[in-house]
Amino acid sequence: MSERFATLSFERQVAAPVETVWAAWTAPAARAVWAPPAPSVTVEFLEADTRVGGREVSLCKVEGHPDTRCEAGWLVLQPGVLSVNTEVISSEGVTQSAALVTAQFSGGDDKCRIVLTVQLASLAENMENGYRQGFAAGLDNLAGVAERTMLLQRVIKAPRDIVWGAWFNPETLPQWWGPDGFSCRTQRIDLRQGGEWVFDMIGPDGTVYPNHHLYGDVKQGERIGYALLWGENGPKHADAWVTFEDVGEDKDGATRVTLGMVFSSSAEFQQARGFGAIELGMQTLGKLKRFVGAP
Repeated sequence: MSERFATLSFERQVAAPVETVWAAWTAPAARAVWAPPAPSVTVEFLEADTRVGGREVSLCKVEGHPDTRCEAGWLVLQPGVLSVNTEVISSEGVTQSAALVTAQFSGGDDKCRIVLTVQLASLAENMENGYRQGFAAGLDNLAGVAERTMLLQRVIKAPRDIVWGAWFNPETLPQWWGPDGFSCRTQRIDLRQGGEWVFDMIGPDGTVYPNHHLYGDVKQGERIGYALLWGENGPKHADAWVTFEDVGEDKDGATRVTLGMVFSSSAEFQQARGFGAIELGMQTLGKLKRFVGAP
């Protein structure tokens, strides 16, 4: 069958900061939320290395149909500005298409414009239509996800391995987790990919808030992806991730910690903002900073 070539263009305006949209575009935990083009589709990430030269491998699953495999390679990543990646789609070991995907981002603190160009080479029937529908739906989903995403950052003047060790350690995590005045009471904790943490957060007034974290993505020293549930096996509150990055050239080391949360609905996002989730989250990162002894 002869090759078929097409250049597809898409554009979206998103009511969220550029920084937040970029995080939703690149973070595997967020990508898994917005990438499925329809409710009947799920996306499972087998590999995700979001850096120039890194690779991303995912499976698109629809009940009753063979899995579709997507292998992406990151060529350019300019945070908040430009993303370029290759993409090869296959099914049952047969290549269906190859593409070059270029995404440009612009805007400010309250809005973002995304311009997306896909240069497509199809090796199977209807790939162009599939790409048009898939990317249109994906960008609509991305806009919705970005608009209910909360992003918190803090630079901690301590080496990355120290900060990571304080976070992903069953002995230390419960000691500092939570806003000022809160404490944790652990029922069970198993910090690993596929693991969980079932615990109560206890407020300054003694109020108990049951929590359940399910860990779905762990890359040692770099990132953690997890789901937040209201109590053990309760309803999902948010899909969250945390990343750890080296910052600057300080001889003693510094780490940028980014905590992102995609709330399950716009109503939950607005409710969380209303009760001060941003401030409380920054207090939590402040406790981490103090726990590792950073100035």
